[in-house]
Amino acid sequence: MPAFGDASNPTASAESRIAALFHARGWNVEVKPSVGNFCADLVVSKGENRYVVEVKALAEGRPDRVIALLSQAILQARRYADENEMRPLAVVLVRQASPSLRRKVEQFQRDFAPAVAIGLVSETGSSRFIGQGLDGLNMEAPRKSGRGKLVVPRGASDPFSDLNQWMLKVLLAPEVPDKLMNAPRGEYSSISRLAEAAQVSPMSASRFVRRLQEAGFLDDSGGTYRIVRRRDLFLHWQSAAMRSSPELQMSYLIPATGTRHLIKVVSQMDACVGLFAAADLLTLSHVSGVPPYVYVRRLSPTSENAWSGLVPAKAGVAGHLVLKQASFPESLFRAAVRVDGALVSDVLQIWLDAAAHPSRGAEQADFLRHNVLADVVGSEE
Repeated sequence: MPAFGDASNPTASAESRIAALFHARGWNVEVKPSVGNFCADLVVSKGENRYVVEVKALAEGRPDRVIALLSQAILQARRYADENEMRPLAVVLVRQASPSLRRKVEQFQRDFAPAVAIGLVSETGSSRFIGQGLDGLNMEAPRKSGRGKLVVPRGASDPFSDLNQWMLKVLLAPEVPDKLMNAPRGEYSSISRLAEAAQVSPMSASRFVRRLQEAGFLDDSGGTYRIVRRRDLFLHWQSAAMRSSPELQMSYLIPATGTRHLIKVVSQMDACVGLFAAADLLTLSHVSGVPPYVYVRRLSPTSENAWSGLVPAKAGVAGHLVLKQASFPESLFRAAVRVDGALVSDVLQIWLDAAAHPSRGAEQADFLRHNVLADVVGSEE
């Protein structure tokens, strides 16, 4: 979920991360709404609680720098809230939040801004919020404990690595229609059978099974592997999937519009249609007006002229599509389905990606969750 992959605009990625966190917990989220004479980062609401949110991002977790940035966010959020009868919420996203940093942030809020809600969120998966109605957003960083909380032991493999996300899709595939996900469908009672079906090494499958069992997400008591505790699993998966990556605005070499031309261009490339355009191609669209996103395995400055049928968009001119480097290419490309010759993201990938997208992504994710994936991702409660 790193919010710092796009060094040119870390705060924009942080806003998406925080928006997705609230959305996953059942809050209504408005991104970049007009608040009086200002444009706030977010406005979130649930029941009687309505907050205007100012988001900041900082790569390092030095307390002096975090508190300085938090102070700025507090001042801005309070100014926005004063004019609009909302509560102010200041949030800082850091790579890692140590217990010492959390204590100092909490003490600062108590001493200098007790009337302002605050949040400290880390890339490692922890979140600490102080404010009315915000307790449900608090989450410990992944770890293993006797209480069954997810934790990553020192030296352990990442439970949401690229191949592990693919193997999660393999285990979930029997619950997803064939036309919405390309994956083998079966029941697996051993590591060797899972490895063979997923086309991964036995070592990779072994690490995957061990990590999910340690986290309490995989049960084999019935003789076959079964994903459990899905609500918590998908909250962590969403967080892990929110990794920003390089992207380029591209235009068609031969001017054209429409889905047919998009499919023609993508089918000639090692690429995969994603996000809203993918939902449209799978007849699951709920949001329109967003430029198509096309994922590639690798996007580097020297590759701008390597894409057949595309050229970089002119400065200041919106392109026909966004070419984006896949953060998890194995999971993305292996599970993609074909539509008229073009690879298209599977429905689960669309849901994961849409949840963090600032352009009405929460609406698209909600639509998929309630109309396609309700039984797969589990209850929101």
